[in-house]
Amino acid sequence: MTSDSTLRDAASRWIAADPDPATRAELEAVLARADGGEPGAAEDLADRLAGPLEFGTAGLRGPVRAGPNGMNVAVVTRTTAGVAEWLKAHGHAGALVVVGRDARHGSEAFATAAADVLTAAGFDVKVFPRPLPTPVLAFAVGRLGAVAGIQITASHNPPADNGYKLYDATGGQIVPPSDGEIERAIEAAPAAADVPRASGAEVADLLDRYLDEVATLPLGHERAVRVAATALHGVGADTLRAAFERAGFTDLHLVGAQAAPDPDFPTVSFPNPEEPGATDLLLALASDVDADLAVALDPDADRCALGVRERDGRWRMLRGDETGVLLGSYVLSTVDRTVLPDPLVATTIVSSSMLGEIAKAEGARYAETLTGFKWLVRAGEGLVFAYEEALGLCVNPGFVRDKDGIAAATLAAGLAARLKAQGRTPLDVLDELARRHGVHLTDQVSLRVTDLAVRGRLMAKVRETPPSRLGGVEAGLEDLLPDADVVRLTGDGVRVVVRPSGTEPKLKAYLQVVAPVTDELADARDAAQEQLTALRADVEELLA
Repeated sequence: MTSDSTLRDAASRWIAADPDPATRAELEAVLARADGGEPGAAEDLADRLAGPLEFGTAGLRGPVRAGPNGMNVAVVTRTTAGVAEWLKAHGHAGALVVVGRDARHGSEAFATAAADVLTAAGFDVKVFPRPLPTPVLAFAVGRLGAVAGIQITASHNPPADNGYKLYDATGGQIVPPSDGEIERAIEAAPAAADVPRASGAEVADLLDRYLDEVATLPLGHERAVRVAATALHGVGADTLRAAFERAGFTDLHLVGAQAAPDPDFPTVSFPNPEEPGATDLLLALASDVDADLAVALDPDADRCALGVRERDGRWRMLRGDETGVLLGSYVLSTVDRTVLPDPLVATTIVSSSMLGEIAKAEGARYAETLTGFKWLVRAGEGLVFAYEEALGLCVNPGFVRDKDGIAAATLAAGLAARLKAQGRTPLDVLDELARRHGVHLTDQVSLRVTDLAVRGRLMAKVRETPPSRLGGVEAGLEDLLPDADVVRLTGDGVRVVVRPSGTEPKLKAYLQVVAPVTDELADARDAAQEQLTALRADVEELLA
């Protein structure tokens, strides 16, 4: 199959407007292969030109490649031109913007392009001197009083991807209608080659100030704890080590093969702590060094997963909900009620509801938001803790209005040290919470699709013909439209939330079973697990 004239014309226009000689040459080569009839080349060309990448509340994310449907200097240039016009339209002309980056393919060039476009547009631009975790960028926006922050990162996406994450003047990620306004500004931006660029951004290093704040978290007095950790080839290792040292935790062991940033992520098929196999090296190290706690950061270190040793000696990673309630209950126990008499904790509608029970018992306020930290950090005044089941934890909303894996790991080390001094473990705390508030088991059914229209058809199916029973109990439907494309199915002790993923081509169903503990905890867990298994089978059939 050869390229048609429409594709050729579109490719030629993009090549002419691309300021980067490397990606110009890349797209020229794809076009030549397509014109020559090379198998798959025309399809490749069409995919690259199928964009532009959609700018949403998560910013941009896509494969690093030439063309409008990829992450490249031209796309970043036009995107930043749109962001600059959006900021000016909101009265922020000439104000401060901070630009950071991770260590993925293209990140340095993309960060430079963003900084140069903003500088030419008249903004006061500060850039980080090296790749740093995303939470440091979020911290810098608030600490410096910036009107925006841009972090070049694809978080835990596959190695081929990169992304562009935007923070507003609140220090949190943007929310509607900002995303739509920015997308329209990007559409109106000139061709990339015509967007002015100027060097001159000031280098600013906020890491020491960030680490000082992390050390002020309620870490307790004990420091005798051994932690095994991995950065999964991302940018978190050095910052985690520095945070631990400043807080007084000196017994840290890093997975050596995964400590240095490597954009190819050679030891993992998918650099996400949630993925099977991603933490195998970590758990092996934890066992080898006889650790008290295991910590896995995702590549930009905004997410944190915890691993623990079971009572039979085997190591396992906690689920995001287990980590959330563990740290949430700990944070609430440390709040000085004379300073903050009415604290708030928050999670999302797809996370375990146990945090709400903990808050009720502690006399604290509780909120549930739509998925995403852009909503969680806006849950209300007095926020002291927020989490989402996908390993996002904010233990420090006072100085980072986003998830922060470094701070969460440091706080977890403090909790583990305190428990060790008491002869207890995180599993003991989770057992106590279950006895007090009931067994809360969660699971997820995730359906990956190649055609995004499939997600819409399945959501329509659930809405039009919802099941009358789930997990052996009667169930009812709650539709969250128009606020969100989410359906919630609930019954006695059972909850299922179905929604399209905002960052991946997936339809996700989040399952929860709650069982009271009337006698033995093990019996309650067995009963809950049996019901969860039945619930999962029902949901898989529903989404088939």
